Amino acid sequence: MDRFIGNMDAKTDAKGRVFVPAIFRKILQAAGNLQLVLRKDIYQDCLVLYPAEAWNAELDLLRSKLNKYDEEQQQTFRQFVWESEVLDMDANGRILIPKRYLQMAHIGSEVRFVGMNDTIEIWSRSKTDKPLMDADTFQANVRKFLVS
Repeated sequence: MDRFIGNMDAKTDAKGRVFVPAIFRKILQAAGNLQLVLRKDIYQDCLVLYPAEAWNAELDLLRSKLNKYDEEQQQTFRQFVWESEVLDMDANGRILIPKRYLQMAHIGSEVRFVGMNDTIEIWSRSKTDKPLMDADTFQANVRKFLVS
């Protein structure tokens, strides 16, 4: 499957429907991924859309690291899955984001879709008007994490 990159703005309607940007829709359709899984990001106030293939890989990875016979680990797995929802893209390329997810991520009517390799994030547009980190911090992180 091709990777999701770039960012595009969109608007939700009163029901919470939003058009998935055409560039992302083409990638999803080419891979036969019209069903998506939505969950709130663990660390940020944004939502994450997983194509089925990416969701299944994520669950497989999580399950391989968490013992289902350990209560705390099973609760962690359960919480991860519990806070997810299956979404279908309609024939017009729209998804319906349940209101509770919009509220959890503090998202209003103006959203920004951000391609994140194998997933798509949905942010409140106002939260993405400035960089996530300043240039010096970003450069330092690249050196710290990527340069050996």
